[in-house]
Amino acid sequence: MAIVMKKQADSQGEKGEVFEADVVGLDHEGRGIVRRSGKAVFVHNALPGERIACRVVQTDKRFDVADAVEILRPSGYRQDAPCPDYGECGGCSMQHIEFSAQVSFKQRVVEEQCARLGKISPDQILAPIYGLPWHYRERGRLGVQVDEEGRLKIGFRSKKSNRIVALKQCVVLPQHLSTALPKLHMGLQPFSGNLEGIEFAVAEGKTALCLIVLRRPSEKEMKCLQVLVEAFGEAWLWSWRSKNGMRQALRPEEGGLIYKLPDFNLKMSFEVGGFTQVNAKLNNLMVKRAMDLLQPSPGERLADLFCGLGNFTLPIARSGAQVLGVEGLPDLVNRAKQNAMANHCQGYADFRVADLFKVNHSALDDWCNVDKVLLDPPRAGAHAVIEMLTQARRLQRIVYVSCNPATFVRDAALLVGKGYRFKSLGVMNLFSQTAHIESIGCFDR
Repeated sequence: MAIVMKKQADSQGEKGEVFEADVVGLDHEGRGIVRRSGKAVFVHNALPGERIACRVVQTDKRFDVADAVEILRPSGYRQDAPCPDYGECGGCSMQHIEFSAQVSFKQRVVEEQCARLGKISPDQILAPIYGLPWHYRERGRLGVQVDEEGRLKIGFRSKKSNRIVALKQCVVLPQHLSTALPKLHMGLQPFSGNLEGIEFAVAEGKTALCLIVLRRPSEKEMKCLQVLVEAFGEAWLWSWRSKNGMRQALRPEEGGLIYKLPDFNLKMSFEVGGFTQVNAKLNNLMVKRAMDLLQPSPGERLADLFCGLGNFTLPIARSGAQVLGVEGLPDLVNRAKQNAMANHCQGYADFRVADLFKVNHSALDDWCNVDKVLLDPPRAGAHAVIEMLTQARRLQRIVYVSCNPATFVRDAALLVGKGYRFKSLGVMNLFSQTAHIESIGCFDR
């Protein structure tokens, strides 16, 4: 059946309809923006300045979603995606955009959201941290699924469904892990009914894989796993864990996995599946930028809120300042204490468990009586903490590391409204080929 294409983007969309339009911008997810009868249409695989033909795949009262089916006039920033699964696999969304243009887009998204949503503007825009274009993703989780024929598929979720796209290679995984994907597909077939996912972490000279299982592996499954352990060699660390807390390491690493912060002479211990940044080199650049903005010095007292395993806390301690790290997860606090002792920072760093989404006035006398604060919250942001910090009289500087522009802008606007000066703003491209944005802001009283 022939498709009737409407030449003008001037009518309301119906699912399946194909029409031509000019792309006028990008949204925060990296989709092209088309305006049609006053309604926004978000188009996958479309860039500003392009003339496209697109097919409506989702309709809503407020907006429509479409796929680009033909690029009639391409942008100068368009490139061919190197991944054969791009467009189907949901792991990446920006491989069709030239690398430097990806970073510019992310910078623009944060600046525009500050101006439009927060009505705020920084005194200075920092040069972006560009990151690495390919083979950078040292931490993460691979999805697994059994297809209709009983075969195990390992990869990332599809963009358009919950189906797992089986990957034979991956351009954002470290090269050696990408190369190992076919061997994992073959070797883990006996686990097809018992495997939920595979957590991975690349550390100093080691690669750790943890199988997430529904139940304790059977004798047959364990024999299969032992074969894989021997086949992959000593540089690969294998373990499994189940939902009920059972776990076993088949080739454990004494003292845990390690990543380095070379600018601060620190070695940080962590576990596969625990929260760490996606790439050790990029993490070092991010921490260095945060310290350059924070400027901790001997005699000062600081707080690192949402401190995790001490990624920012211990660099602060290295300056000679006293620092309190606060984190909601006891396991991470214990790991942070171990890292402080291993790096001889325990005299400068202390740690505490606290729910930072439910703060109260006692916190003012406890961990708000400081000169400076570093914040690194999850995507939900730090609204409750920010409200409390605006009442802290001693506090003079806040450095805020964010993984969600929307909550960053909300919290930054609250700080500015309470008298803080928005000194600087920058983006850090930790997740190349995706629309994920890490940003950092500095606020002075």
